[in-house]
Amino acid sequence: MKPKVIVYKKVDSNVLEFLQQTCEVVYFDELDSNTYPAFFQELKNADGILGSRLKVDAKLLDKAPQLKIVSNMSVGYDNLDIAALTARGVMATNTPDVLNDTVADTIMGLILAAARRIPELDHWMKTGQWQSELKEQWYGVDVHHKVLGIIGMGGVGTTVAKRAHCGFDMEILYHNRSRNMAAEEKYGATYCLMEELLKKSDFVCLLTPLTPETEKLIGKKEFELMKKSGIFINASRGKTVDEEALIQALQTGEIAGAGLDVFVQEPINMDNPLLSMKNVVTLPHIGSATYETRLQMAMTAATNLVSGLTGDTPANLIK
Repeated sequence: MKPKVIVYKKVDSNVLEFLQQTCEVVYFDELDSNTYPAFFQELKNADGILGSRLKVDAKLLDKAPQLKIVSNMSVGYDNLDIAALTARGVMATNTPDVLNDTVADTIMGLILAAARRIPELDHWMKTGQWQSELKEQWYGVDVHHKVLGIIGMGGVGTTVAKRAHCGFDMEILYHNRSRNMAAEEKYGATYCLMEELLKKSDFVCLLTPLTPETEKLIGKKEFELMKKSGIFINASRGKTVDEEALIQALQTGEIAGAGLDVFVQEPINMDNPLLSMKNVVTLPHIGSATYETRLQMAMTAATNLVSGLTGDTPANLIK
């Protein structure tokens, strides 16, 4: 008998066909109030689940007594209670590395858009305000030869460092739990303490995973340490930043601007002050959102799932 798996996120038909070769597949292209009852019914005898963002904790595991593996279609796994999964002997996997280039592209886009005020000037032009020679008040700032501070020098951080150093001649500072010798050797990155990074960087890019230790890692104290001309970039998780402190820092001129792909609440409330600030570039969590990368992520997640259910150790097992 084939193991039963639930795919609870929209994926390409090629991914479903791959899974169906080995598994009985129950497919929900999204979970909402209409599909949750059926999902939980199917969960009772499911061997594996594949998707992202679903909170998998002890409460959900109580409804899935046969579950053997949870395959997250993302690099982040803050939605998974690893302790609860480990206690029940349930494997958990993610999809690191396959999205590094795509997320790094997004981050460089945020840096450039915020520095050169691209969304703001696009709107200015389209609303008919370009009536004379561009005045100094609309100038942006250079990116090339500036200092980029990266907090969290993992796969994505290293890929951003490559683009920034090789493409824009930027000086790279970084703070991480451990030294990244490859980034130091290839891209001239310099390891430093958080305080030094914040003080010296023209652009501060936050790329840490969300854990209890990194929740609100950047707050009032950290923004006060940044240059007043500094631009803050967040492409990690919204909760790694004290959002109220960020709003205050932007409103008071403690920092010059921000480029954000993540928020504490997603989708964001339309009354969030960040949406009305001209010096903030906002994106709807699109970091890895290209067709090519999402297909590769889904196929990696599917391969992890099949490996775990057929007796092999998944390549991306979270330990």
